[in-house]
Order: sequence, then structure tokens, then C-alpha cells
Amino acid sequence: MLLQDKVVIVTGIGPGMGAKMVRDAAAAGARVVAMSRSDFVMGDVVKAATEAGGRAIGVLGDVTKAEDCARVAASAVEAFGTIDGLINSAYYHPPMVPLLDNDADDLRQAFDVIVGGALNMTRAVLPAFEARGKGAIVNIGTMANRKPMAGEGGYVLAKGALSSLTRQLALELGPKNIRVNMTTMGWLGGPATDMFFEWRALSTGRTKEEAVAEAAARIALGRIPPDDECGRAALMLLSDYAVQVTGATLDVNGGEYMPA
Repeated sequence: MLLQDKVVIVTGIGPGMGAKMVRDAAAAGARVVAMSRSDFVMGDVVKAATEAGGRAIGVLGDVTKAEDCARVAASAVEAFGTIDGLINSAYYHPPMVPLLDNDADDLRQAFDVIVGGALNMTRAVLPAFEARGKGAIVNIGTMANRKPMAGEGGYVLAKGALSSLTRQLALELGPKNIRVNMTTMGWLGGPATDMFFEWRALSTGRTKEEAVAEAAARIALGRIPPDDECGRAALMLLSDYAVQVTGATLDVNGGEYMPA
């Protein structure tokens, strides 16, 4: 199996891609630690991972708090003996307004969660990686860094910083045999995207199907990429198939990154 016996931490667990990555990592043979600020979906996520044939635990924690991140890492080692991989999926999206209208506190929170959270989690797992002599980190990025969209400014700023962080950590942690990569996600078909297209349809007087078709027309594969299929690419970067890949950004967006 792709992740047989690897111990993987996934942050930012909600009803979307984070939950799917936990389930699919477990199905691929991993022992998974799911981290979230809320236990709203945690029980269902752990249950789905177990039903997929793997092992998983859920740990409540806030990635902006270094002590929470340390506790999650300690829980992983206590439950499974080590840590092999980390996916930094936690994010905060400021209100979708023009960038100059974003409140400074909202912008600060986006950076605290997306960038500060990735740093906190990296520091937390580093001792376990160093003890094993290897490790892998995947940061979840966004297509909006290449194709700006109205209302995405605060989110894009933080994700752009995460992209720079990915390359910097790849350089600094490479001598420790720790790989750091990023996936560039576009549309992620799931609950949040469904709500967005429903909102867009209502606000433009079109049907949801028309709103979806408009977005899909800009994607080479011609459809909104399902969030679980995108999440599996992040899991691949944690696997031994990618042992020579670090500092890289992998487009996982159905080809949307290509010019029209």
C-alpha cells in the first residue's frame, strides 16, 4: 500500500478535503492523527478511517497555539510510536470583500492559521522526524495565487507566504532528509464549493448548473475536481514514490493552471 505503516498527521479537519485525506490515508495503510479545532466531524472522520481498514485517532487542537501542536505530535508518538508525515491543511478565509476592505484582524488570522500554523506544526513534528532520520511535509496551496479572484485577497496573501515557506523549509530541512512540498489546488468539489456555486447562482440569477459549467469550462479536464481525488495527490507526496521530490509545487487542479 502507498502509505503502509506510516504515521501521518492531517490538520484542518472539517467536512471537506481534510476528512477525505484522513480516510484515504488510512485506506492506503497509514496510521492517522486528525487534528481540528472542533469535534463537529471528528467522530465521523475517525469512524470512516477505521471502516476504510486503517487506524486513526482524533485530537482537538488549534494550529495557532504552539502548545496544542506539541500535544498533537506527542499524541501521535504515544499512539503510534513515531511520525512520518504531516499535511498542513488548516486554513482561515477572511470575508470575501475587496482586499483593502479586509479588517486587519481577519488578515492577521489568515496568516496565523495558514503560515503560523504550518510553522508550529513543523516545529512540533521535527523531533520525531529527526529521530527517524527522515520525514515529509505537504502544504496545501491554492490556484488563486496565479489567477486572482475577487474577494480572495486576504486568503491569497497568506497562501502566497505559505508557498515561500515551503521552498525555504525544503532548503533548510533537506540536510535532515526531510522533504517539504506543496500542492496547488483549484476548485475542490465538496460541501464548501457546492455552497459557493449555490450562492453564485442566486446572486447572478442563473442556475447552479450554469455556474458550475462556467467554472468547469476553464479546466482542461472539463469538470470540477472532486476534493478526495485532489487530496490523494497530497498523500502521494508523503509516500516513498516521492522520496526525491522536495521544494516542489504540484498542480492538482485538473489543468486549470494552463492558460486558456
